[in-house]
Amino acid sequence: MQKKIQIKVPVADASNEQIIRNLLAKEASQPAGNITGFQLIKKSLDARSKYPHILITATVFINEPFRKHDSDQQPLRDVKQSAKSVLIIGAGPAGLFAALSLIRSGIRPIIVERGKDVRARRRDLVILNKEGIIDPESNYCFGEGGAGTYNDGKLYTRSNKRGNIQRILDLFVRFGAEENILYEAHPHIGTNKLPAIISAIREYIIACGGEIHFNKKLIDWSEFRESITEIRIADGDRLRADAIILATGHSARDIFQLFHEKKKEIHAKPFALGLRVEHPQDLINSIQYRYIREEGPRVKGLPPAAYQLVHTEHNRSVFSFCMCPGGIIAPASTNHRELVVNGWSPSKRNNPFANSGIVVNIEEKDWQAFTKHGPLAAMYFQSAIEQKAFDQGGGLFKAPAQRLTDFCRGIISGSLPACSYVPGLQSANVPEVFPRDIARSLQKAFPAFGVKMNGYFTQEAIVVATESRTSSPVRIPRDDKSLAHPQIKNLFPCGEGAGYAGGIMSAAMDGERVAEKIAEIFSTKPMIHVNA
Repeated sequence: MQKKIQIKVPVADASNEQIIRNLLAKEASQPAGNITGFQLIKKSLDARSKYPHILITATVFINEPFRKHDSDQQPLRDVKQSAKSVLIIGAGPAGLFAALSLIRSGIRPIIVERGKDVRARRRDLVILNKEGIIDPESNYCFGEGGAGTYNDGKLYTRSNKRGNIQRILDLFVRFGAEENILYEAHPHIGTNKLPAIISAIREYIIACGGEIHFNKKLIDWSEFRESITEIRIADGDRLRADAIILATGHSARDIFQLFHEKKKEIHAKPFALGLRVEHPQDLINSIQYRYIREEGPRVKGLPPAAYQLVHTEHNRSVFSFCMCPGGIIAPASTNHRELVVNGWSPSKRNNPFANSGIVVNIEEKDWQAFTKHGPLAAMYFQSAIEQKAFDQGGGLFKAPAQRLTDFCRGIISGSLPACSYVPGLQSANVPEVFPRDIARSLQKAFPAFGVKMNGYFTQEAIVVATESRTSSPVRIPRDDKSLAHPQIKNLFPCGEGAGYAGGIMSAAMDGERVAEKIAEIFSTKPMIHVNA
């Protein structure tokens, strides 16, 4: 017999399998010896009381053989001689998971990535952080694995209707992620572990006969009868395939410009804009777990605390974005003289700071000064803000910063608290980076957050500008049924860069969705649900 059971477990015992087994047996009214095994379904922290505990939901096997969860193993399939091939522009989660899906359908994927592989890319990030020198093709946004590889690795999504969340998680485990992502309420791999997983996916694609090419930047294409006949690469290469998946990410502005120059339909799209705020992690812990900071937590073994905040000011929504417990603020720029920051956490989330984006919804009225750029207006608005932030920082990707309380009062800070941002900080009047209405919304929101989280609004916290790459400022449209661009029959916009995803999971699911549609169009027999 199998039974689904939920139990409460003390935080200190949440990793003790025998204690969990005994509690499950008690809840099932069975002797512990009758429990042959259990499969965790969900594990979450309930911190609503002064004494937090772990909630565990599990499938319990009672007096029958235990069968472990059978993940989608993505078996090897030789597609080298496939009659059909698909070019995938971009090796982020959308592109990589599209390639895995194509292989399951017997189609050969050919990935071309403008940036470098994960190992070479890491060296460029070191130079950016230590020397303030950026490679526009190899940075926190561009390169193997996309923006998520070195920007945290959160796998939480609310996009239940966009695709098969379980299969995406299973595939991450198949390629090296820990199994806890299958049941944690807010799964997280960590920037320190994602590169090895991305490398394993690449090795699998090549072993199946697919191809991945780095330092291959798309600069143009040729068409005949509303279909692309070949793409042109910056190094002079020309490539052909039966279809093209465009999965270039939210920061590939040259791709948006190429569409505009070729008079292909694109649209300006709202996004969110703001800054990063960073607190000492022990302060956030004391607020969220409701204890006196100097005395320490009542319960040992609590994870670094996270938070979610939202406030409405002047009919604008101000909200936390990509909160990183035990995290680091990183330079996420892609161009010279433009400053962008983002946050990430290692798998253990053991750094002494907690950071989060605090952003404001940007609407069409905000980019009116840039309407001469047509559908690129929001993108040029975004770029202008990033240029202001760079100038305020003084160069070398030093970031303009302010104590949180000074930011809200419009006072340049005489000193700045310790901060995780490696390239360095410049004390500045950060509100001047933003249009007045946006700055005012942010300034009003922080004291309101302090009411919701007593102690949050403090001079110990620091704000760092600017958080601007929350999503793409341009949408590349696609037909609702074919998923192809309305003017190009064999081009399939995909993922964050096209405006159809927001994060690793939704991008991966969109990659699968587009690949499945291409397989349907090619009339090949899908193998999407076949396990090893």
